[in-house]
This record gives sequence, C-alpha cells and structure tokens, in this order.
Amino acid sequence: MLRFIARRLLETIPVLFIIATVTFFMMRLAPGGPFDTEKQVSKEVRAHMEAHYGLNKPLFQQYLIQMGHLLRGDLGPSFKYPSRTVNEIIADAFPVSLELGFEALAVALVFGLLAGTIASFKQNSPWDHVPMSLAMIGLCVPTFVMGPLLISGFALHLDWFNAAGWFSPRDRVLPALTLGAYYAAYIARLTRGGLLEILRQDFIRTAQAKGAGGARVLFKHALRGGLLPVVSFLGPAIAGLLTGSFVVETIFGIPGLGRYFVTAAFNRDYFMVMGSVLFYALFVILLNLLADIVQVWLNPRLRFE
Repeated sequence: MLRFIARRLLETIPVLFIIATVTFFMMRLAPGGPFDTEKQVSKEVRAHMEAHYGLNKPLFQQYLIQMGHLLRGDLGPSFKYPSRTVNEIIADAFPVSLELGFEALAVALVFGLLAGTIASFKQNSPWDHVPMSLAMIGLCVPTFVMGPLLISGFALHLDWFNAAGWFSPRDRVLPALTLGAYYAAYIARLTRGGLLEILRQDFIRTAQAKGAGGARVLFKHALRGGLLPVVSFLGPAIAGLLTGSFVVETIFGIPGLGRYFVTAAFNRDYFMVMGSVLFYALFVILLNLLADIVQVWLNPRLRFE
C-alpha cells in the first residue's frame, strides 16, 4: 500500500505541472486583463501597476517567475483584493466550501443510500419506482435551477429557511440540499444496482435459507459488496461537490472559495485563478487516492496495482 501511495503521489507532480501550465496560458490568452475594470487611470499609473505585478515582462518570463513561486508554495497576491494574498484567501474561504461540501455529501449519502437500499429490496414495486423516479428528476435538474426553486418554495413562501447567508444552521439547509440532490440521485441508482447484483448471489440465498432476516442479510452479507460502486463514485463525487459549489455559493451568497474563484475569473485575477485551480486539483487527486484505498479495503480481491 505504501508503494502504491508513493507512486500515485509522484504521478501527481507532472499532472499539477500540466494543469498549472495550461491554466497560465489560457488566462493570459483570454481577452481582457486584470485592470480593465478599474476606473479610468493614466497610462503611467497603469504601467506602474503592471510593473508592480510583473505583467510588463515577456509572457514566457512571467511563466517562469510564477512557476518558481509555485514551487515555493507562494500563490502570489490577488489583484481583486490587493491587501491579501491568494494563500490567505484560500485559508479563509476553503473551510466554508469544505463544510458545505460535506453537508451536501451527508444529504447525498443519507437519501441516496436509503432510497437505493429500499428500492433493491422492493424491486418492481412502488417502493422501487417512486425513489428511482425521484432520482431521475434529481439527475436532470441542474443546481442553478434547483437552487432558485428551493429558495422560492422554502425560503420566500414558507419561510422555513433563509435564502442567503452563512450565519446560522437555517442558512445551510437549502445550499446542502441543492448541492447534494444530484449526487443523492446518482448514489441511489448505484446502490440499487450494486445491491441487486449482490442479492442474486448464491451466498445470499444460503443465508436466507438458514433463516437470516432482512436486516442481517443487508448489514452482514450484502452491504459491503453492494456499496463498492458507491465507494468508487465517492472520490469523484466529493470532488464534484466541492467544485460544483461554485454555482451554489454564488446563488446563496456563501463566502466560500468557489465564489472567490468566479469573481477572479470575471476580473482576470490571474494568481487567484491559478491558486484555486491548483488547490482544487490537488484536493481531487488526494480524494481519488483515498477512494481507491477504501475500495481495496472493502474488496479483498482487488490489489494495490
């Protein structure tokens, strides 16, 4: 396992290098610049601002300088927030995105596992058709549609939850539901398919013939193998929950990293975009590595290869 982890971590280095290179040149070649939205300033002031951030140097020299800073762990200053560095912004904002992501993951796991398990044990009955129909709706409705619908229904009309902000538990319910609904639907379908495959195996029939009840069959025999597709999906799912929070944080006014990333992209905040992309890329790689390790632990037939 240690050799497997070490190899995967070494493979991370060229991946991050490629991501950083592509991000750098895409941002520099995109129309507009970081100071285009500023108030009208003289050419001298603009030239001084560009010189301060090194934007007056040749493009390839800028690239080498930024790569050197990244190797030292320095993500650089933010153009939009001059008094703060990108490192400071990520340190302050990412815990908010992380909290939202794990609350949405809890929603997805609770509703997805429950719906998928019930559907697999009640195959071809209303207990199967209704949850899977809801899951299909969850897959089809994007977050930028789901969010306003939930705000309109549960915040504006019923006044059960708050429509925006990040101050109290009431603020967290609608964003978590919006972000977790899609993944709950996916987990429900994966759970149903995995459990149906396991429930048809001979060892399950043997356990049932020996008088094992439904709960014992589920928790002792079926669940470990039936959840393998869900575990495989959880690595990309958690990554998707965190990166997918960009839209949700903007809709609900949440001060997370996704909101800063969207603002940075619109304002051509080069260093902020680069830092966010690399941070999320590293986080996604580590999550996928953890998912692979858990998958091997659940299925002894797999090996760290």
